[in-house]
Amino acid sequence: MRMERMDWPGDIRTQLDREGSAVVELLCEQNRGVLDRIFALVDTKTLDQIQSLPNDRNRISAIVDYFRTSDRNLCTRFLNTVYLYSENIPFPLETTLVSIVGYTPGTNFNHTFETDVSSPSPHVKRPRIDHLQSYTNVLKSMVQQKHELVAHTVVKDIHLDDTWVYLRHRNPPRGKDRTIQPQAFLDNHEGEESEHKVSVESLLKTTSRVVMLLGRAGSGKTLLVHCLGRSWAEGSFPSVHLLFLLEFRQLNLISRDLSLKELLFLYYPACGDVQEQSDVVFEFILSNPEKVCFIIDGYDEFRAKLTHPEKLESIIDPSKPLPMTDLLSGLCNRKFLQGCTVLVTCRPRDVTDMFGSPGFITCELQGFDRLRVKEYAEQYFHNKGDERKKKAVNLLMDNRHLLSMSHIPGLCHICCVCMDHLFSSDGTDLQLPTSLTQIYMQILLAFLKHIDEGVVSGTSPLQRHRTKIAEMSQLALKGLDESTIVFMDIDVSPELQDFGVKSGILSRVKLTREDGSSGCGFTFMHLTMQEFLAALHLMTSQSITESQLKKKLNLKTRWTTKIDPKTVFTDSLHLYVCGLAAEACTSSLVQLKGAEGARAWIQKRQATVRHVLRGFSESTSQTGPKIVELCRCAHETQDAKLAGDIGSRPQFELRNIRLNAVDMDSLAFVTAAANQNVCLDFGGCSIDLDCLEILPSFKNVDHLIFRSRKYDDKFAEALCGILCKLQALRQLDFISGGLTDVGAAKLARALEGCPHITHLNVSDNSLKDEGIREIAETLSKLPNISSVLMGKNSISTDGILTLIERMAACTSVQEVRVEANKEISLFFSQSSDTVCENTDLNNTIEPKNVTVKQSNINVSNVISLCNKLRGFSHITLLDLSNNLLGNKGLKKILDLLPKLGMIQEISVCENGVDMDGVVMLASALCNQKNLRRVDASENGKKKLILSFDTSRRHNSRQLTPIVTGVHLHKKLRYIFVNFLFLLFLTHSDIKPVYMTKLCKQLVKCENLLDIEFSHLKLSNESVEKLMLILPEMSSLQLLNLSHVDLSTNGALLLVKSLADCQRVTAVELRHQAEAFIRFVPEKAEAAICKLTEYKLCKSNIEKLSRILENCPRLSELDLSHNLLRDEGVQCFVDYLPKLKISSSVSLNGNRITQVGALHLVNSMNTCEKVVAVEVSLGVEDQSLIKFVEEHVNGKTLRLRECSFEVIHLKKLVEILNRCPRLLTLELSSNSLHSQGLFSLLDSLVELSTIQTVKLEKNGLSSEQIEYFVKQFSSCHQHRDIRIEEPWLTGNAVVSLIAKCLTLQPYIKEIRVSRASINIITEGNSSLSSTFVAHPEKFLPALQSISFDDCDIEGQHLASLTIPIQKCHALQDLRFFQLKVDRKCADFFSAVIPYLQNLRNLTLDLKGAAEDELEMLAEALPDTTAFESLSLSHVVLSDRGAAVLGRELQKVPNLKSINLSQCSGWTAAQGRDLVIGLVQCVLLTEIRLDSVVLDEEGVNILAQGFSYLTSLKRLSLNNIRVVTSETFVNGTGILYLLASFRSFRQMEEIELESWRMGDSGINELVKYIPSWAELVKLSLSDNSVTDQAGEKLLAALSHCRVLQKLQLSKNQLGQASAAKLAQVLPLLPQLSDLNLSENKFGPKGSLALCDGLMSMKALKILHLTSIGSSDLVGVALSLKHCPSLEDISLSWNGCGDNLAQTLAEILPSCTKLKRLDLEANNISTAGATVIAKCLPSCLSIEVIRLWRNPIAKDDENLKDQRLNFSSV
Repeated sequence: MRMERMDWPGDIRTQLDREGSAVVELLCEQNRGVLDRIFALVDTKTLDQIQSLPNDRNRISAIVDYFRTSDRNLCTRFLNTVYLYSENIPFPLETTLVSIVGYTPGTNFNHTFETDVSSPSPHVKRPRIDHLQSYTNVLKSMVQQKHELVAHTVVKDIHLDDTWVYLRHRNPPRGKDRTIQPQAFLDNHEGEESEHKVSVESLLKTTSRVVMLLGRAGSGKTLLVHCLGRSWAEGSFPSVHLLFLLEFRQLNLISRDLSLKELLFLYYPACGDVQEQSDVVFEFILSNPEKVCFIIDGYDEFRAKLTHPEKLESIIDPSKPLPMTDLLSGLCNRKFLQGCTVLVTCRPRDVTDMFGSPGFITCELQGFDRLRVKEYAEQYFHNKGDERKKKAVNLLMDNRHLLSMSHIPGLCHICCVCMDHLFSSDGTDLQLPTSLTQIYMQILLAFLKHIDEGVVSGTSPLQRHRTKIAEMSQLALKGLDESTIVFMDIDVSPELQDFGVKSGILSRVKLTREDGSSGCGFTFMHLTMQEFLAALHLMTSQSITESQLKKKLNLKTRWTTKIDPKTVFTDSLHLYVCGLAAEACTSSLVQLKGAEGARAWIQKRQATVRHVLRGFSESTSQTGPKIVELCRCAHETQDAKLAGDIGSRPQFELRNIRLNAVDMDSLAFVTAAANQNVCLDFGGCSIDLDCLEILPSFKNVDHLIFRSRKYDDKFAEALCGILCKLQALRQLDFISGGLTDVGAAKLARALEGCPHITHLNVSDNSLKDEGIREIAETLSKLPNISSVLMGKNSISTDGILTLIERMAACTSVQEVRVEANKEISLFFSQSSDTVCENTDLNNTIEPKNVTVKQSNINVSNVISLCNKLRGFSHITLLDLSNNLLGNKGLKKILDLLPKLGMIQEISVCENGVDMDGVVMLASALCNQKNLRRVDASENGKKKLILSFDTSRRHNSRQLTPIVTGVHLHKKLRYIFVNFLFLLFLTHSDIKPVYMTKLCKQLVKCENLLDIEFSHLKLSNESVEKLMLILPEMSSLQLLNLSHVDLSTNGALLLVKSLADCQRVTAVELRHQAEAFIRFVPEKAEAAICKLTEYKLCKSNIEKLSRILENCPRLSELDLSHNLLRDEGVQCFVDYLPKLKISSSVSLNGNRITQVGALHLVNSMNTCEKVVAVEVSLGVEDQSLIKFVEEHVNGKTLRLRECSFEVIHLKKLVEILNRCPRLLTLELSSNSLHSQGLFSLLDSLVELSTIQTVKLEKNGLSSEQIEYFVKQFSSCHQHRDIRIEEPWLTGNAVVSLIAKCLTLQPYIKEIRVSRASINIITEGNSSLSSTFVAHPEKFLPALQSISFDDCDIEGQHLASLTIPIQKCHALQDLRFFQLKVDRKCADFFSAVIPYLQNLRNLTLDLKGAAEDELEMLAEALPDTTAFESLSLSHVVLSDRGAAVLGRELQKVPNLKSINLSQCSGWTAAQGRDLVIGLVQCVLLTEIRLDSVVLDEEGVNILAQGFSYLTSLKRLSLNNIRVVTSETFVNGTGILYLLASFRSFRQMEEIELESWRMGDSGINELVKYIPSWAELVKLSLSDNSVTDQAGEKLLAALSHCRVLQKLQLSKNQLGQASAAKLAQVLPLLPQLSDLNLSENKFGPKGSLALCDGLMSMKALKILHLTSIGSSDLVGVALSLKHCPSLEDISLSWNGCGDNLAQTLAEILPSCTKLKRLDLEANNISTAGATVIAKCLPSCLSIEVIRLWRNPIAKDDENLKDQRLNFSSV
């Protein structure tokens, strides 16, 4: 057989290098003859060297290496010899050798071989190679035939080297991830894919990988893979020996299990000796997988989903039959044939089914750009005449909708077909379709035209072929429902086959069945046509219900996960359904429907589709991909209202999807329809550059966001081309991208054409100094810019300095923030017309902040930095934290301060400054004029902030006499702060040497100085150094030592300052908590010492006491929580007489027992100055000793929860017997034992000095109380007994009181309230013996008895009847919240007649019936002694009101009546009550709050007032008048007010909620000046404005004893506030002022400040909701109100500036108990500032912070007095 030599196209030596090890192994198995032939090819010298090697393997390896480095010809001869003479060559190696040597069947060798027995015949080796070569040729032929079938209608030749795909470098995006949202990993750049373009041809040039070729429907996937097959067949890919092109649509026909071999030879069968050839070929495939390529087209058409690789065996036998899903999954996921090349085409959403196998990459087909669209159109119309071609191309390029669809190659072809059809149709008016659906409707007409060629008819093609179209549409929908693309010939009727093929709608395809036989099938010309026809069926078929139609309208997502079920291959069905709902398609659908009433039926179905879409638009949970799909649907419907509903959302957030021109066109359509501004946020989306040209059609886009590394300079360049066309654009974010200086320069130039831009963000790109400079220089041309962000780029220190220099020239820049490469932020004001121009701002100085952190600024940069900062007109804050300044750099900054102008704060935190630098700053604090505060931590290494007083630079010490408005803040600050200098050094370790240096510098400070040494480590030596110099610091005001790690001895050294420095007014030390020493300018009159939470042993107590002996000014001593226990307390009590303490000693929380308590009690005997001892051994664990107070002569002992045993009680009695001056004894919750109790009670009786005994919750029984009352009251002196037990209610307490009245005649007063009784006795020694001899003849001395909230009912009062009847001296009888029944009425009817001296009767009754109330009214005393009646909250009927009115006339001397909150009578019958009331002409007090009267009743009252000349107190709050015309127009109110002219002694008047307005106030002010004794005026809720308010306040200036003024809930404004400020100094006794809910505003609240500063007696101030969020001035003025107890500044929206000011003044408000800050805008930081001052505010009980943005669980807000609860 003749063989012909062929040259090996590759590098033979490289191939030998690759196969070298296999050749060595082969030759090691050959006989000596083979090796000798090979040795003969080597030169002698080299052969001698090789032969000297120790063994054959080494020699063979050397031989192979020799030929590997030889020339090509010699290497070829070597391989030729190996091939010819070697035996048992492995098949893979043999294949390689034969390819290199170049033998083919039917040729001879060119070389002459020796005739030798050992020489094998080459013909023996040929069969396997021949079979492989033969099959390869056949395979290439079949692949080429497939290409011809697919490409026969191609308009333009495909060039694989010029057809591009986007190659992705990572696995595909997780998309709709179940755990991580797209935004989350996008912000961190996790999961984001980078892309670059490669040619389609390159996909097969790199082998041994799995490639997913993605593409939308019509993108040309099938055509391209067939072109790849053709190129292979033509020899383009030499590394691929075998290429198998399979189609998923064909694989759908296989139902049985197949092996890989069966599958391959089913579609590409062997020829000749079939079995032998197939075995050889398959052996080659198994042995050389890297030389085999599998292309499987159309995974989206596959009915099933590939099996997950985890469910497959680790290694699969390719010879084993498997289900098709397992077989294909094993191939794609490397379960067999590892190293083979696999290319699978599918639509983007199905990519996750590939499970990310090793070597897996994805690429997506790039669509047509404008140029290719034009080229394609020109090629399509090439043979249709120049005029038509020109017209069609121009039309296509000029129509935005058609052009956007043409970016997809398949749709480009469809558009060309559509235009060709329209051009060839009759008529001159060319109506272009506006949607994809309308294009397909034209395509359908074009196909029908093929059938109607030459036919003339008056009916439309749709009507003529209605039946066949209906059949075809039904077939299409059935195929979609069953996931069928290929239809068998038996599934399509012959008539329909003929119709479909002739029209071009259907195509015949050759099928290979699973048994290997061939058949014929049909497919639609394209899947999109099948979907369109299916949509026609849905919209026109009577058999499709609305419910079925709605199920087809599901929005497709472009995010998929591996767990999503395999969906049908359709992508566009829902779009076509929506498109057919357009009005433009109605006529066509009616023609296809054809039945009577078709139009109405079609329109109803169209309305259904639009209704479903409108429902989708109302959903707020739609993701970006579904929103895009919804926009596509709306665009297809061409419904502007529906589009407007969808586009009304403020932001479209699009993540990790590919957006094509059609998507962008649809988005433009809906946003334009909404007619409102919108933000487009593109994150990780793949966008073709041509798509950006559609952006100008987004008329309402004011904010564009691009965030992805995909967006690089090329993308920016394309974006720059259209920016100036976006007229609505205000904000542009180009972030987390690939922008470099090149792109930034182009972007900067493009922004010059965007004057409306307000926000620019180019953070997280690859910008360097030049790029940032380019953008910064552009800002001068952007007049409306407000913020620019450029962080996370690569700027150098020089670049930062250049940026600052550039910004210094911008007069409108407000803030520059630079933090290394993390943050670059620029903020601008909009106060001027232009941003960056040099203008004179003398009158409009705006503060500017400059932050330069982590920017490597060192001492060499400081001068340059400061020079550049000089360009700023007014710097408020300069932050240079985290740089490299060191002490030298800090010194330079201090030297250059004059260059920095009006700077207020410099931060140099974390700049390598040490304690030497801090000492330098301490010196500067004393010497620099403007440096006011130094705040440092960790010896200056961490925090270091310098604050300056800019006002001093303007010599603002001299204040103008009149200061108003906003300047009042500065005035108040000057008055209260007085240029206080502060040094904060925290979290540091001050060594003794530095303590000395620091303090010596601070001694030089001439101004008031506060020092904070908090969170420090201070050794005793450092404390000693501090104490040595402390007396010399004459300006020191406060030394804060909070949270200092201080030893006990160190703390005692600090306490010694009380003796060493006479200026010390307080030493408060809490172990590792709040601690400070306070100073006064001169000698302190009194001092406080608090040493708490230290573990003080006996020796510590002795040392402390010796120190305190030398402190004659000591007022208070607090030794709480020091674990003194009984021994420590005893030691301290022994020293107590030597101490000069004037006020109190607190020993709380020292864990003492009853023994310790008795030591404290005994101090009343051992120390004459002790006047009170309070001990509680319960949970509170409180102990307090009080010393002599003014006007206190006796002593008080309070013992709570002491649980004394008998032995303790005996000891207590002994101590008390030695205390002759004991006046008051309180025993609470002590569980007294009976034996010891009676002994104690007897002892108390013996103590004649005791006047008051309080026994609360001691478990006393009724008998014990009776015994004690009898014994304790038996002496002749005044005694006050107070007993509280939980059972003292109802019948029990009434019975006890009755027995006490019987047993003890000296009881003068009894008060019963809430389970407690208070009995006051008056002794009379002259009557004592008489009572003992004849008790039945003795009358009780009781003068007053009251019961309040005791659950008493009428039946309980029976036992009290006789004792009360005997109390002839009773003057005051009070019952509150008494449940009234008949027995109750009987009680009062029985006792009142006996009470001839009764002066006051108060009855607050509940549930009284009409008859009982009449009985009570009739029982009222008519004696001359009766003066006061109170019946508040009583419900009286008309008859009861009349009876009460009559009875009042019988009380001649009545001086006070209270009927407030009484009700039940009608307005008309109320007249009788008023008539009786005004007959009491001696009345001095009337209270009628909330009573109901009619107009006549009010007139009677007004007339009666003229006779009540003695009236002093009048309360008519919220009086309810039955509506009448006179009261509507105000004349009735004026008439009533006019009656006040007769009042001359008025002290209190309350007229709340009258809503009298200015006219009423004008009437009232006529009389107020005459009320010189007025103490209280309440006019809240009266609609008073400034007009009358100023007159009212002027009138009040005559009421110099006024104490309470209530003007809340009016309409007072700035003018009234100013007037009030003038009047307040004239009211020195005013203690209660309520101005809440007025409209003072900022200026009014500031005006109040001058007046408040004079209010020395003010206790209550309420300024709730006064219309100003700036109450700093008010807060500052409160420091001059020393009596304040209750302040309300709630509901004003005040911020942290108020909190800061309050923290400054609260320590001086020594009586303040309550502060209400509800509903302001105080943050956690502000609350923390307040919390820090609370240790110095002992009187405060609660600060309400409800409804403020505060983190309530913050560690700094643990003080129980801070109240965050809300109700």
